[in-house]
Amino acid sequence: MKNIITKVISGGIAEEVGIEPNDILLSINNNEIDDIIDYKFLSADEEIILEIEKSSGEVWEIEVEKEYGEDLGIEFGGGIMDKAKRCSNNCIFCFIDQLPEGMRETLYFKDDDSRLSFLQGNFVTLTNMKDEDIDRIIKYHISPINVSVHTTNSELRVQMLNNKFAGNVFERMKRLSDAGIVMNAQIVSVPGINNGNELKKTIKDLYTLYPQISDVAVVPIGITKFRQGLKHVNTYTKEESIEEIKRVKELQDTYMKEIGEPFVRLSDEFYIVAGEEIPKQEFYDDYHQIEDGIGMVRCFRDEIDNSLEDLDINMSGSFSVVTGTLAYEEIVEASKKIKNKNPKIKLDVYPIINNYFGDTITIAGLLTGTDIIDQMKGIINSKYLIMSNNMFRKGYELADSSEQIMLDDMKIKDIETALDVKVIVVDYTGEDLIQKLNEYKEEEI
Repeated sequence: MKNIITKVISGGIAEEVGIEPNDILLSINNNEIDDIIDYKFLSADEEIILEIEKSSGEVWEIEVEKEYGEDLGIEFGGGIMDKAKRCSNNCIFCFIDQLPEGMRETLYFKDDDSRLSFLQGNFVTLTNMKDEDIDRIIKYHISPINVSVHTTNSELRVQMLNNKFAGNVFERMKRLSDAGIVMNAQIVSVPGINNGNELKKTIKDLYTLYPQISDVAVVPIGITKFRQGLKHVNTYTKEESIEEIKRVKELQDTYMKEIGEPFVRLSDEFYIVAGEEIPKQEFYDDYHQIEDGIGMVRCFRDEIDNSLEDLDINMSGSFSVVTGTLAYEEIVEASKKIKNKNPKIKLDVYPIINNYFGDTITIAGLLTGTDIIDQMKGIINSKYLIMSNNMFRKGYELADSSEQIMLDDMKIKDIETALDVKVIVVDYTGEDLIQKLNEYKEEEI
């Protein structure tokens, strides 16, 4: 049944008026609640009437007076109160289609839901939406939303997404833009298909809707060893990465002159593969695209430099770090800076080859516990093993949203047991790494 309240926040409005877990929200101001968007919109007013069905079957009508936009303090199962909309595309670059068999069921679900875009930052293609769905986004002013564009070439987008309804993305974005909806755009770039001049055209088209399209993130395709039966595609070579950076920079320079920001940014992987320097901090505008891997290296590098003075130079410790092969050199450089600041710290860095998905997958966020254990067993000789939190999945797909679990279902305790170490999970900022080193120091000198 929908709209079951799973949690009541302590000290919140709902608790004060007697709402309890397992109660059912029937309506707000006589409007039925279909999903979380209805709830967010209708519960925002200063005076509302809630219709609640108690676990006994009794129906309560509760009048609430509060500040505008103040949350009631209730949560629902699944986050959006009903099932997420399934993606109707068969994109040539889809990572889920490249997963091996036998992984947990939730990993094979492709969502394409504007509600998850609004609430959790997921990207949507807009292909499975009817005109009334667009109307609803506009009515409730669901903003911002993240749109997977890939190309504004209608025929090419139909081919890339393998969906005959995929060609009208720019028209739909134009309509949302005209209604004041803010959008973030993402492009998965595939060499020989939507890169080069096609990529430039897409960026130029999207720029016509600035500032409602606030920025564009370009990320390269990721290919696993499980692409059997799928269209043959290539990853970026060093030469192709250099050319793409050069080509996009021409647009970035133009936009910097016109609006004071680059508008489009490439993921760090382009620069690392090309062997070119990562742009400076000011280029990344508070790192709001960092979840796409854009500016992550610059953020980490600068935070290490800025936080070194906080490192306890009167302590010793023995630590190991595991990371993907893409970021390995960057982590090694950070390790050198830390050990130069305090030579009593032992900090070894190990690159983990992604045998699970294939060695073409090089980012830390797609590492598995299986590979870490296989490659570190008998090698690691430190007390602590440092792992980035983007190696773990947590949240709506797990029964216990507080439990951290890797893509292959490995948990922290599994790694600790197999390697006889204590695992320290850090975020991808250098500041957090420095703080954790101080926290887990072994002794004061």
